[in-house]
Amino acid sequence: MANRLVAESSPYLRGHADDLIDWWPWGPRALAEARRRQLPVLLSVGYASCHWCHVMAQESFRDPQVAQFVNDNFVAIAVDREERPDVDQVFMNATQALTGQGGWPMTVFCTPDGEPFFAGTYFPSQARDGQPSFLQVCQTLGRAWAERRDEVVESGAHIASQLADQASVADPAGDQTGEPPAADELLAGALALVDPDNGGFGTAPKFPQPASLDALMVTGEPHQIGAVQLSLEHIVRGGIHDIVGGGFHRYAVDAAWAVPHFEKMLDDNALLLGTLTRAWRRTGPETGDLREHFELAIRGIVGWLSREMAITTDAGTAFASGQDADSLDADGQRVEGAFYLWTPHQVEAVFNRRDALFAQAVFHLTPKGTMPDHSSTLRLHGDPDPDRLKRILGELREVRAERPAPARDDKVVAGWNGLLADSLTSAAMVFGEPEWLTMARSVLDYLWSVHHFDTDHAARSSLAGVAGPAPAVLEDYAGFALGAARLAGATGDTELLDRAVTVLGRGVELFGADDGGFFDAQHDEALFTRARQLADEGGPSATSIMVTALQVVAGLTGNRDWADRARRAEPGLWQVLEQTPLASGWGLTQLAIDAQATAGMGRAQVAIVDPESRPMGLLARAVWRLAPEGTVAALGTPDAPGFGELFAQRHDIDGAPTAYICRDETCFDPVTDFTRLRDPLWRRVVRASLPADGRRKGTRPAHDHGPGDRAHGAPGHDHGPATDGMRVMSHVATDKPRFEWRTLRTAEFGFPGDQRDALVAAVLDGTKTATSEPLDGYRRHDLDPGDELGNYEVVVDSLNQPVALIRINSVATVPLADVDQAHAARDGRGFTTAAQWRTAHEEFWNSDDFRAKLGEPTLELGDDTPIVLLGFRTYRLGDVVAGHVVDFSDVPGA
Repeated sequence: MANRLVAESSPYLRGHADDLIDWWPWGPRALAEARRRQLPVLLSVGYASCHWCHVMAQESFRDPQVAQFVNDNFVAIAVDREERPDVDQVFMNATQALTGQGGWPMTVFCTPDGEPFFAGTYFPSQARDGQPSFLQVCQTLGRAWAERRDEVVESGAHIASQLADQASVADPAGDQTGEPPAADELLAGALALVDPDNGGFGTAPKFPQPASLDALMVTGEPHQIGAVQLSLEHIVRGGIHDIVGGGFHRYAVDAAWAVPHFEKMLDDNALLLGTLTRAWRRTGPETGDLREHFELAIRGIVGWLSREMAITTDAGTAFASGQDADSLDADGQRVEGAFYLWTPHQVEAVFNRRDALFAQAVFHLTPKGTMPDHSSTLRLHGDPDPDRLKRILGELREVRAERPAPARDDKVVAGWNGLLADSLTSAAMVFGEPEWLTMARSVLDYLWSVHHFDTDHAARSSLAGVAGPAPAVLEDYAGFALGAARLAGATGDTELLDRAVTVLGRGVELFGADDGGFFDAQHDEALFTRARQLADEGGPSATSIMVTALQVVAGLTGNRDWADRARRAEPGLWQVLEQTPLASGWGLTQLAIDAQATAGMGRAQVAIVDPESRPMGLLARAVWRLAPEGTVAALGTPDAPGFGELFAQRHDIDGAPTAYICRDETCFDPVTDFTRLRDPLWRRVVRASLPADGRRKGTRPAHDHGPGDRAHGAPGHDHGPATDGMRVMSHVATDKPRFEWRTLRTAEFGFPGDQRDALVAAVLDGTKTATSEPLDGYRRHDLDPGDELGNYEVVVDSLNQPVALIRINSVATVPLADVDQAHAARDGRGFTTAAQWRTAHEEFWNSDDFRAKLGEPTLELGDDTPIVLLGFRTYRLGDVVAGHVVDFSDVPGA
């Protein structure tokens, strides 16, 4: 008779419905039953693709003697770790604390209150090699509960208390004001852990760890890129790669990647798809076959997903969570890897002699094999002809399809599918595959509808198009937001961007912690502590995914609040990185991207203005191929709504797709020729935030400009005292270092009095973000307006008091007749047409006061008069600029 698990939505749990053990699903009812019967809890955690989970189930859970003892002396609870990662994480921490190691199946014994007092992983059915049998463990712990219950309960309470304390974070204030660790040192540390012979990190067993490989690709440092290429080449060539069917197995049991643990998981392959795409971008054509091998693996992953893993409903197509390691061999026995292994004889039966010899050589097939039975994984040897290789692989795939296939876990996991949408989008743009964009959109539509991300009660998983009972966790919200945001940028789909923002906001609300970090799951009253894991466990931690999603959405929307929220969460990732540089691959990636900003290579935003909105246009694809890590790119039509200010007042040039590239509030000239993208994408911005003496080359024109424009004082200008009643608030309480503003030039908007007061007010409230002046003033001082780009200046009011900083982030010189309405609107004076702007400015520039200040009474204005148009960003009191706070507290009279 089936147990309670028959009604569960998880295929893994359903697989235990016919066990003789009377399993309960996780939840308060199960613990209530344990308290009612006053029995300890046996908690077993596993997942459908886990080989040793199946072994333990067959050996012990279906053994009548074992089942009778467990049912009489314990309340047994089974957990699918993929459905309830929070439960898995809490008890995995307990298992590692008690035993020094972890893994699955995970076996934990708890008090009726769910507090662990003993833990392990796989226990055999018969004692061997000093390890007790599962029944012996149960009998020993059953006696301990009967004879020394108070001691056991006290031990469980003590362990639970310690684990709860470890899950909490120290005083957040100290973390937030601390300096981040040095990214270059952490990257060097990660590089030192790379196996110089076989690539990857450490020794056997070896996991690909794509998130850590991602971090090594941020800076472009040749040794780090070389380590990534070495690692991925060995992984792609190794037996861990299912070169016949596509995709990668979970990990290798040897250092050379020859023999894998044969389960294939969606999350691993989603991440490797993204990492391989990034590595392909970083691998130049001069590497020849290496690039081809990467592309073969990338297309193999997508092909495997499409053929073998798709779950299609009316709402869309998502992808199953994994395939089992085991399948039936020729004798009908369940054997790990049977579906994937070959012998030379089997290959000879498929091909003619010439092709058989080719296949045996290319795949390193020998009579000895790689497995105990002399069968072998296929490992790519040499650099065979690509067309012949594809033909051989296709024929092997057809033959292999006749074998009994591994079981598939049809459960759709939201977070993993969100990460897949992210990787599919990048791969689609790099390789020009619009069908992959369609796949990504279908995944997100499925999650939105089936998993109810359109409500406040999103589901972690689904089966056959029906949402499961487990609530979505942080990984799910972050993964969906990241995938939706990335695809929105690639396609210009504002509906998707709205969904990303909505889900991201819900994630912050549901999982945000008081210290600025995030919990992994919502509160579960049945757990003795709330799950929180900052270090990677197989894949990137949920917090590091969330930080990445926040940064991407911040770049697409221009909403700095998202970026600020990401920075509040980063100190927790820094803490684990200081323990080992492999602790958080995406945490290190974000840290390295932020560190690049100090060298003028901060996060770039690219607006691709295309009147026809073509995702696969040459310019758009070139951006995705060439851009540095951390770049956020979006496609849109002129003045496209929905992306904040990214497309505001930006137009195509002569009908051609046009890329507008900005970094650190500095924008470069628009680009229409895709062959000219690399320079602005990789150009460093000269940062003037902390000059040694504040002095720039040359002297700025010392004159006022139009009614919305500024004059410049000398560096170190003496700011006189404010009169009573007019004192400016100029101090902010903070422990951050202050921005050194005294040596910067002053920006004097208009002439002192009502005119300047109105203009300064417009600067402070954000309505004025542009200014202008005739080019003649620059020429008279032999200066280039382009040198303004990136410079900071101090805005002063009519009393010569500093009130703000501005940074010049765009410079253009155009004929007076070509000044457009977009610039006029940014002037801050309420101009609705370019003609209004021109009338007001000509009146000012023709005034006696202006000409006297300019020292040029004969200035002539006409349609062809060159005008310098400057855009700027304002930093107010208390804003942080390059890690330094804007603070004018030392102004006399302040």
